[in-house]
Amino acid sequence: MTAFFLASAADAPGVYYAFENSDSVGKFIVVLLIIGSILTWTVMLDKWWSLYRAKRLCNRFISIFQQYGESNMLTTALLREADMNPGPAAAIYRAGVEKLLDFYSAGGTNARGVPVACKLSEAQLNAVEAVLEREVSSQLKELEKRIGVLATLVSLSPFCGLFGTVWGVMMAFCGIAAAGKSDFTALAPGVAGALLTTVAGLVVAIPSLVGYNWLTGMIRDLTVTMDNFTEEFMVCVKIAQLKVSRD
Repeated sequence: MTAFFLASAADAPGVYYAFENSDSVGKFIVVLLIIGSILTWTVMLDKWWSLYRAKRLCNRFISIFQQYGESNMLTTALLREADMNPGPAAAIYRAGVEKLLDFYSAGGTNARGVPVACKLSEAQLNAVEAVLEREVSSQLKELEKRIGVLATLVSLSPFCGLFGTVWGVMMAFCGIAAAGKSDFTALAPGVAGALLTTVAGLVVAIPSLVGYNWLTGMIRDLTVTMDNFTEEFMVCVKIAQLKVSRD
């Protein structure tokens, strides 16, 4: 976008011509929107990478969990993987296991020093589930950081552009009235400068809207993944409880 607004004067009349014929207010709004565009692309690229990485780490850990979870949620390989994995699913697993170990500690430990599963009450199972849901909310809050910036730019940019256009047109007519001229050539430069702010606003708002919808879709997908993993974790806990009851 910066290159778009800094087109050479050799291309005039064009964007550069419109910018040169803007007043100080119009130029300020255009510069402000250029900064907004840079901020938009910075946030979009940064959030895309962090969400892509979070999704990849989630899938990796859930795949390993499905290999070990049903037979033994506290297997050493799974615990080690959770410690090395910084993704949301691993964080949810660590929170749930920490609560489970608090309850299992009353049942003693095995040869490796890991607490042995013991019978849990309904209240204890609810407590484990509450810990998982709280961790999901915490991870979701982390995933949604800076998304509000895009939502703000989507809403604010067109209004800034519209304000600049209305202001520019008003000043152009005031200039014509002061000069006593009514021909179109006297009006055209001011109108061109005024319309530039609307163009700048749309150049910021359109990518922001696309990026916002795209990133929120990724967040919704990750939220569903985390919720499904929470349910899968609780299913494994309840299966373990059935085994304890039979023993």
